[in-house]
Amino acid sequence: MTSRLRSGLVLLALLLVVSGGSEAWNAWSRYRLGTEAASLARAGDIQMIASDSCAVCARARAWFEANDIPFSECSIERDPACAARFDALRAPGTPVLLVRGRPQVGFSPQAVAVGLRS
Repeated sequence: MTSRLRSGLVLLALLLVVSGGSEAWNAWSRYRLGTEAASLARAGDIQMIASDSCAVCARARAWFEANDIPFSECSIERDPACAARFDALRAPGTPVLLVRGRPQVGFSPQAVAVGLRS
């Protein structure tokens, strides 16, 4: 095996290890935040103003459900009161999470956990 080929294989192996480690870290972080949020959240603490075609809304919904975090949701396309609330917040897009009454635009597990801590 040439030294150039060996160096290339070593580099590839290092990239795979770093990539796998990074993914494992991200998964552990999502799990930890989900566990924390589930322990802090009570019914009514999290309300999601969503859009039916919103991929980020689907990701947020999946995270809440996977971690047994209580939340309520309304759709701006199907619920006029929800659309009015969304308009009143002047949010640039969905989802808008109301965590204990404080709006968060977009979805961030970290921001949800912080909002539930305060």
